[in-house]
Amino acid sequence: MAKKLLKKYPVIDYFFITLGSAMMAIGIGIFLVDARVVPGGASGLAMAMHYLSNNTIPVGMMVWVINIPLFLWGLKVLGKRFGVRTFYGFTISSFFIDFFRGDIPGLGSVRLQDSQTVQDLLKNDFLFLILVGAALLGAGLGLIFKFKGTTAGSDIVAAIMQKKFGVKPGQAIMFIDFFVIALAGFIIDTKDLSPDRPALSLTFYAIFLLFISARIIDIIIDGFDYARMVYIISDKYEEISHAIMHDLSRGATALKTRGLYKNVEREVLTTVVTMKELGQLQDIIKEIDSDAFVIISNVHEVLGNGFRRRI
Repeated sequence: MAKKLLKKYPVIDYFFITLGSAMMAIGIGIFLVDARVVPGGASGLAMAMHYLSNNTIPVGMMVWVINIPLFLWGLKVLGKRFGVRTFYGFTISSFFIDFFRGDIPGLGSVRLQDSQTVQDLLKNDFLFLILVGAALLGAGLGLIFKFKGTTAGSDIVAAIMQKKFGVKPGQAIMFIDFFVIALAGFIIDTKDLSPDRPALSLTFYAIFLLFISARIIDIIIDGFDYARMVYIISDKYEEISHAIMHDLSRGATALKTRGLYKNVEREVLTTVVTMKELGQLQDIIKEIDSDAFVIISNVHEVLGNGFRRRI
């Protein structure tokens, strides 16, 4: 039903792309620009140019200019429908960056980066400032990707790699942006743009930011590891399945298999339980058959009775 709604009402996609763009813009424009910790991609290059111009070139506007040729490439590879979402994504995120920073004419009073909280973090808790920026950046990009959009830059390259090769967006962005971060660090160092902290330290912060935001992107897209799938190989599968259904109130499926080592046909049980129930299931298996062979794997999403649904 949720997927049908998304297809019928694409405005839902654009709502979440807008929300993700706003979160991303706050992470970059409010928490990272003045900290001189470059997130990579088009926004990283735009920040470097912002610094080189003595803060006269607005970051958001520069992001938009850099993204135009990348947008044309993405339009060719990903198609017109994806191109509209991409143009909207990097345009609205560029707008939000300059809006929240007060760089849009007539809206100079916004300037969230001058708030007492941000300034306190910048001076007294630099690491936490970067963590907040990474969380907002990763969550924002994750929402954008989940609802079939991009903000161009390295995002559009990652989207192409996901479409053609099945590479996770977070991993693709990590490898692409590493080179941008190194380049930006070199520029900051040669121009002596960070008198308070060495450029190499800021580069390390940027790499740390990259890993955190990439992981959050994958979590938003794949979901949290809130369940486990368990395969149970035991001669006492009937007793174990009975305990699963009655003690845990969970379902179980018996798969007919043939073990090649002993050439014995038997039934393998498979069930899905929450992380809280996993320990209880292990105790049940151990009590019934301590020699049972058990395989446990992560599950990101479960659709059905007893588990929450996601869009």
